[in-house]
Amino acid sequence: MIEFTGGEPLLQREVPELAARLLGEGWRVLIETSGERFIGELPRPVVKIVDVKCPGSGESGKFSPGNLAALERKDQIKFVILDEKDYQYAREFTARHALGSRVDEIIFSPVFGQLPPRTLAEWILRDGLEVRMGLQLHKFIWEPDARGV
Repeated sequence: MIEFTGGEPLLQREVPELAARLLGEGWRVLIETSGERFIGELPRPVVKIVDVKCPGSGESGKFSPGNLAALERKDQIKFVILDEKDYQYAREFTARHALGSRVDEIIFSPVFGQLPPRTLAEWILRDGLEVRMGLQLHKFIWEPDARGV
C-alpha cells in the first residue's frame, strides 16, 4: 500500500499518472487531499481521502464541490474539528450531502491540543452519528511538533 499525503499531493501534475503506474504494478494507492483540488482526474481504483475544511480552519470556502460527484463508495471524507461550531458544520454537511451512503468512512478528528478527544466522542455518541473518530496518534506517541515520524 502507498499513501500520498500533503501538503497537497494534487498540486503535483504527475500524481494521476504515477498513481496509475503504481496501480498497474499491483499497489493499493490512497491519496489524502485537502478537498480544494478536483479528484476526478485520479484513476478510479485510487482510494481518495478528502478533507472538508471546517470554519475553524479559516479555509472552509475552498472545498471543490465537484469532488462530491467524483466520490465513490470506497472513498473517505475527513473533517478536522476545532470546536462545537465545527462539529455542527461537519454534522450538517454530512447529512446534507448524504455522505453515509456515498463513502466508505466519514472521519471526525479533533484538532490536537484544542478539542479534547473525549468531548468530540461525547458529541458523536450523543447524536448517534455513524462516523469514525480519528486521532493523530503520532502526536500522542511523540512530541506533537516532531517531524519525520
